[in-house]
Amino acid sequence: DVLLALAQNLRTQITHRISFPFSIGHRHQQTTAKRVEEVEFDGPCMKTEVPGPRSKCCPGEHLCPPLQSVVQVNFFCDYEESKGNYLVDVDGNRMLDVYTQIASIPIGYNHPALTKVMADPKNMGTFVNRPALGMMPPEQFSEKLVNGLMAVAPKGFSRVQTMACGSCSNENAYKAIFIWYRNKMRGTPEPTPEEVRTSVINQVPGCPDLTLLSFMGGFHGRTLGCLATTHTKAIQKLDVPSFDWPIAPFPQLRYPLDQFERENAREEARCLEEAEDLIVKWNQKGRHVAGVVIEPIQAEGGDNHASFDFYRKLRGITKKHGCAFLVDEVQTGGGSTGKFWAHEHWGLDDPADIVSFSKKMLTGGYYQKDSFQPDKPFRIFNTWLGDHTKNLLLTEVIKVIKTENLLDQAKRSGKVILEGLYDLQDKYPHLLSKARGIGTFCAIDVKDEDTRNLLLLKARNKGVVLGGCGTQSIRFRPALVFTEHHAHLFLDIFNDAIAELK
Repeated sequence: DVLLALAQNLRTQITHRISFPFSIGHRHQQTTAKRVEEVEFDGPCMKTEVPGPRSKCCPGEHLCPPLQSVVQVNFFCDYEESKGNYLVDVDGNRMLDVYTQIASIPIGYNHPALTKVMADPKNMGTFVNRPALGMMPPEQFSEKLVNGLMAVAPKGFSRVQTMACGSCSNENAYKAIFIWYRNKMRGTPEPTPEEVRTSVINQVPGCPDLTLLSFMGGFHGRTLGCLATTHTKAIQKLDVPSFDWPIAPFPQLRYPLDQFERENAREEARCLEEAEDLIVKWNQKGRHVAGVVIEPIQAEGGDNHASFDFYRKLRGITKKHGCAFLVDEVQTGGGSTGKFWAHEHWGLDDPADIVSFSKKMLTGGYYQKDSFQPDKPFRIFNTWLGDHTKNLLLTEVIKVIKTENLLDQAKRSGKVILEGLYDLQDKYPHLLSKARGIGTFCAIDVKDEDTRNLLLLKARNKGVVLGGCGTQSIRFRPALVFTEHHAHLFLDIFNDAIAELK
């Protein structure tokens, strides 16, 4: 028994120090190496279709009568058993997650660095109590912001405002823009008595008729103000009153981008011209455009790209007309494009006035220039202003990203994904087209919506979780710990699912 134990220990030490090709069931590329200690699981393991019997029973067992809508539920999960890049459902199905809770899991499920934070007795008070951060923050609040959110702040920003989610981040960023614009128009932060009086009865001048310009295909949230700038699916907006604000066209580019540069440049010029024309026209009729909001890549709307030059020129237009420029990095921020913020790819010294975030950042909020800081208390305020426990966890996430060089990992894994998608669309041109992406922030179009939805189900039943966007696109949103090995594994399974559509 002693000799056996020594042998097993020696074997463990050896295997934890070497890399080796992993080729069993790995057809897409045979040379990818992975270390034993980096493997959460050997791969997907499917026991039932998804949703399985237990998932189908869960709504009846736990929500009878239903306490919350379950119409949109795909399946119920076992998060205690999930690990790294793998999501486990209540039926024991283990799936490679290339969607990660709509792009919101930064370093995989149950990462040891985060479970260590949760287990530390010194953090007990933070997790047990949820303070009103705007009025009574804990002593270490500023320190956690400095070591967390401000440690990865976009260039040019020294202020951050925390919020709970992406929608409320944008909603309050809109308010900050309107406050900034009105202060600029009146030349003082002090309102007139008439403005104060009319504001509480929803009338001008206290509630001015200001607007924000947004783009077709954009998604910025589901709260009332955000919905006025969201232009994707009708189901998100139907029956809800909205603001009459200007909507500019977003470039509809041809892919691959490097093969259609001339055509795409004309399309972008058309959209920029119309955006500027809208700003001029709305300002002339007294409904001033206080700001412009845009995503670096339209995500929910179909993973729509524009050139970096498009964004540079749009920034110039906002400066020319005195509009604030809000870059919505709720889905693109956090490293998946190979840079921590997608707008860093633009190469601008002054790319934005406000940058909103959420999802992979665990908390919500926005970075802002000094001039957008509220001039009076309670102008940007709610009870919690985010969740301090998320600031605690984010500090560790950032440490992991830096120590494990996960931004570089996203570039390497993204290269494998995108090259694999190019191969698949060449192999199945009647089904797939328009493979595109930066880093692991990738997508591909399927011939129509019904086929796309069928392909998502087939892939899931083979052990890969994916998500759709737009009318016929599939978006890929893995965690930052998604390696080349996982990318090859995904491509093999995805290929098998596509093959069944022929």
